[in-house]
Amino acid sequence: MNASPLTNLRNLDFMLYELLGVDRLCEYPRFADHSRDTFGAALDLAHQIALEKFLPHNRKSDLNEPHMVDGKVVLIPEIGEAVQAYNDAGFAAALADYEAGGMQLPFVIAQACDSMFSAANPGTIAYPALARGVSNLLQSYGTPEQKRLYMQPIIEGRYFGTMCLSEPHAGSSLADIKTTAEPQADGSYRLTGAKMWISAGDHELGENIIHLVLAKIVGAPAGVRGISLFVVPRWKVNADGTRGARNDVRLAGLNHKMGQRGSVNTFLKFGEAGDCDAFLVGEPHQGLVAMFHMMNEERIGVGMGAVLQGLAGYLYSLQYAKERKQGRHPDQKDPTSAPVAIIEHADVRRMLMQQKCYVEGAELLCYYASMLVDHAHDADEAVQRDSHLLLELLTPIVKAWGSDYALKANELAVQVLGGYGFTREYPVEQNYRDNRINPIHEGTNGIQALDLLGRKAMMQDGAALKLLMAKIAQTCIEAGADDTLKPLADQLAIAAKHAIDATRAAGKRMAAGEPRLALANASHYMTSLGHLTIAWLWLQQATIAQKALPEASGGDRDFYAGKVQACRFFFATEVPLIEHAARLVRDAEPSAFDMQAEWF
Repeated sequence: MNASPLTNLRNLDFMLYELLGVDRLCEYPRFADHSRDTFGAALDLAHQIALEKFLPHNRKSDLNEPHMVDGKVVLIPEIGEAVQAYNDAGFAAALADYEAGGMQLPFVIAQACDSMFSAANPGTIAYPALARGVSNLLQSYGTPEQKRLYMQPIIEGRYFGTMCLSEPHAGSSLADIKTTAEPQADGSYRLTGAKMWISAGDHELGENIIHLVLAKIVGAPAGVRGISLFVVPRWKVNADGTRGARNDVRLAGLNHKMGQRGSVNTFLKFGEAGDCDAFLVGEPHQGLVAMFHMMNEERIGVGMGAVLQGLAGYLYSLQYAKERKQGRHPDQKDPTSAPVAIIEHADVRRMLMQQKCYVEGAELLCYYASMLVDHAHDADEAVQRDSHLLLELLTPIVKAWGSDYALKANELAVQVLGGYGFTREYPVEQNYRDNRINPIHEGTNGIQALDLLGRKAMMQDGAALKLLMAKIAQTCIEAGADDTLKPLADQLAIAAKHAIDATRAAGKRMAAGEPRLALANASHYMTSLGHLTIAWLWLQQATIAQKALPEASGGDRDFYAGKVQACRFFFATEVPLIEHAARLVRDAEPSAFDMQAEWF
């Protein structure tokens, strides 16, 4: 049995080092002071804090939601204690420069550390994770003054942060936001408006909360071209860095959620009294460019968080299946014989195998995408360019495929436990509830699918997709050298052609002035390209495992054999779906498109 309830430590080591080779990042000047040992120390510390400070109150925070008392949000004290431990250990500054007091870790290692916290308690990790996202955005787009006043205190763990995009009337339709910013003589702005669904939007965990708010400057162009980004502190900050008067930001209400109840979700109003100070980040009308810097990072984080909830459910249901004795084999006719562990039943193994394929495939995708972020530090401009292109293409898959199929894994975990899985006495029902938000926030998975097919697969004449297909083809060549894996390599090559044909057909329809019909099956395109990507990564895992098997023994041999078998299962049960989904896109299957509202 795996020694950790949070992650498969052997698999983490396999992904990071045997497959991705993240220790090679130490060749970059930025990470030259690091080594596999320092990476391991950070991961060990994260695992320890997650076990000791985050996991113990996961159920308690679920049962004791944040609530308002005298206009303030009240959290259970364990949340503050866990966040303080996270900050004291330096994880708030994991990505920051040494000069700023940071750890200067690669993004992929920081994500691996955060995965421990996400698995242990997705509600609590939201507070420092969002803060770090704000810090990273200001590092890229903030002025020196904004970095000093707002970013540095976040790195120090004193300030927190949020992203404020959606509005009550608009939801994901950012073109329709109404929050406005009026220029002031001193260069600041007065903000007026309301924002909805703000995670970690109000609390008393730190000295201040730095809101990043999308708004339109008075007289700005209509639609998304007129959106700007502003820093709006909960408390005004004086020029010397001390906290000033309360800014005109009011907590208007809390949203009560199905899951992740420990992270407060708020409705905020800005400028009701006409005194909400706001400060422009970046250039006017370029707010989405800057905000997508944070959103793309958060989307990788959402995908990772979803996968780790799926993994937590899988690990628990696997342990349960090995220990729970119930029933007998179909060929055992003696009712007095001893019951067998339910993992002996073929359908239970099927459910466990599906979970393994979904979560271990998606987890590797998350780490691969995270490492692409780190390749921005490569001296080779071609590596930087290609990494950026691949990241653009893969980010919606990380978020949407990862959250969709990790949730399916959670559903299967509940099923493995049967009736017990439906009760609160066992953690898998909370895993499911906590995970259900991930296909929704940071851009619904339907929006991710539209982005994937309508933009990312088509950008620069399909440059990113061509890169992905070249990598898939190379893996097929490498795997095809092994007689055992050659049939799988051939199957993947055929599946890739189906995805390419679907992309071309959709592109032709869009070029012909039929974007609505072309995009009507975008979710099926996500299935097709997402499954193709995960199949590619599974074939990579199987190729490495197959090479390692002859010299492996004991637990390692079991581990590698499990990788090869899981790859076979995914190719047998899931890869055929690529052709089906691709055909729906290629043929522009019109049933839903042609359906009339009145016919429902």
